[in-house]
Amino acid sequence: MNWYFTAFGFLCLFFFDPSQESIDVFDRKLKMARNYSTDKTVRIFLCGDVMTGRGIDQILPHPSNPQIYESYMKDAIGYVAIAERANGPVPAPVSYDYIWGDASKVLDNYAPDLRIINLETSITTSDDYWKGKGINYRMHPQNIACLSALKIDICVLANNHLLDWGYQGLEETLSTLNNAHLKTSGAGSNLFNAQKPAIMEVKNKGRVLVFSYGTPTSGIPLEWAATDERAGVNMLQKLNESSIEKVKKQIEQYRQPSDVIITSIHWGGNWGYDIPLEQSSFAHELIDKAGVDIIHGHSSHHSKGIEVYKQKLIIYGAGDFINDYEGISGHEQYRDDLAVMYLVKINPVDGRLVELELFPFEIRNFQLHKVSNIDLKWLRDQLDNQGRKLGTRVKLHPPNSLLLQWDL
Repeated sequence: MNWYFTAFGFLCLFFFDPSQESIDVFDRKLKMARNYSTDKTVRIFLCGDVMTGRGIDQILPHPSNPQIYESYMKDAIGYVAIAERANGPVPAPVSYDYIWGDASKVLDNYAPDLRIINLETSITTSDDYWKGKGINYRMHPQNIACLSALKIDICVLANNHLLDWGYQGLEETLSTLNNAHLKTSGAGSNLFNAQKPAIMEVKNKGRVLVFSYGTPTSGIPLEWAATDERAGVNMLQKLNESSIEKVKKQIEQYRQPSDVIITSIHWGGNWGYDIPLEQSSFAHELIDKAGVDIIHGHSSHHSKGIEVYKQKLIIYGAGDFINDYEGISGHEQYRDDLAVMYLVKINPVDGRLVELELFPFEIRNFQLHKVSNIDLKWLRDQLDNQGRKLGTRVKLHPPNSLLLQWDL
């Protein structure tokens, strides 16, 4: 049995037996089951890294000072030029909703209760770049409307680009997001504020709490960790039992009955499909000991295998959702130009996963486009192959999406 519907579990026994079904029959039964579950589930949009700084910022209506301090690039406009050499002209300035392209309509049609991104850029006019870091992402505060255009609710911030432009940049980032009525988690003016979850009320369904954490394995400098006296990110120095207890205590401060708990974690390297044992063990213990319902992992520039552990969703690497890497060579085998939208349905009573639909897009001309059938099948094969190791399968869901299957 591959689908779980708490209130209508008996329907699953009737509707689903994928071992013998054709895609057409499977699709028809899935749609029927959706009709029963839609009003009872919390619908969440998740994605990985949203990198609206540097080249992306340069095509928006209010580009920052393009000067950057990389060893191989001194001007952010250079990333626009690389993209144009690969795929032709990128219009500039573009409208605030331009970068989202086809993703906007898909997301509006899905009508999630909650939209969550990992915002991996500083939003500031600060010129106080972090010396020696090598890469510094910055978006002009007046371009904040590009996030509002996708109707984002929560930006998780515990990542390795938040302080690229210093503490002044962090302060301006937080104030800009607050003024735009975007909730944040994972960073703050001190440790207490950095540890606070973003809390969203979902009408007639309860609350969703999002806790955000960063780890040194993702490239976050240790000195970025928030303390009682210093602003910064909410850091987990190690993925061990002590950190599990830390997360558990933070959750217990805010949890109410029937809350959906999400931990969003920036961990690991940028490339490769392997999932370190310390990550999988830590994710399992977050579920077993801290009562987490969804682990939203990111840092990898491409999507990784997905696990459903005790009916709780674990995304180990959500991949980039928007970036300015177009035309840059070196890791073509991972197809970091393919961005994935994770559309989650979860039972708010017990936090169990009901459905995960994946919508892939191609980043082209700094904009999200629906993928070709060839790319859709390529991504299906990759995620299916990696997921088999974790007990999940990925199936085509015509015309443009994928569906996760898992064992009870």
